[in-house]
Amino acid sequence: MKLKVAGAELACEVAGTGPAVLLLHAFPLGLAMWDEQAAALADGYRVVRFDCRGFGASPPGDGLLTMERIADDAVGVLDRLGLASAAVGGLSMGGYAAFALVRRHPQRLRALVLADTKAGADSVETRAVRAAQAQQVLRDGTPAIAGAVLPKLLGATSHRDRPDLVASVRRMIESNPPRGIVDALAGLAARADSSPTLREIQVPCLIVVGDEDEITPVAEAQFLQRGIAGSRLAVVPKAGHLTSMENPAEFNRQVRSFLDGLR
Repeated sequence: MKLKVAGAELACEVAGTGPAVLLLHAFPLGLAMWDEQAAALADGYRVVRFDCRGFGASPPGDGLLTMERIADDAVGVLDRLGLASAAVGGLSMGGYAAFALVRRHPQRLRALVLADTKAGADSVETRAVRAAQAQQVLRDGTPAIAGAVLPKLLGATSHRDRPDLVASVRRMIESNPPRGIVDALAGLAARADSSPTLREIQVPCLIVVGDEDEITPVAEAQFLQRGIAGSRLAVVPKAGHLTSMENPAEFNRQVRSFLDGLR
């Protein structure tokens, strides 16, 4: 379905009935990265996911895609669906947007799942890399970002044993318009340091990380756990940065156990 939110037509999918679970996707993918989770959770939860502006079936916005924009759009989606609150799961960029939700709309959060993400802002070097990637995408199209990020998006096990997954992630990335990629790169580079936000999190929180994640390694997840009171950490084996896709069975088991515990 398409939902009109703050002047944008956001592609959204809803499955199942029960307490709401809102899933925020990673860069540079889309809501389809959560297919396994929607299927696994829909028997007991209302699973909501949407394509951020400039990704999947949602057209680009009118400026850089900030984490605050994603957070506000997430609340707009909840409003359009008549949902007062949700357990929010975010992976990588989705996790950065979840931190913005904590700051801007804490009353809409029932719980948090922070997957393969980190609190810190980009370093000067990383911002320079993102700017160079944006220029390359403008020049050569979306395949340029696929080639740049795929080596580290997936773990060594996936690259070795799952060529089907590697190809699927590549297709998902390359289906996005260059403008969406460029807007998101600028938004990622501009995001705030969320380290001070960790102590503001007052809802139950599960932190998930792949044991082969090179982008936000286990040490980053441990930092989050130390900073978020009462949080728990799950390390997913044989998975890199995209745990929900690389080891969906274990990812889903951890998330289902966490969500069921909220009841």
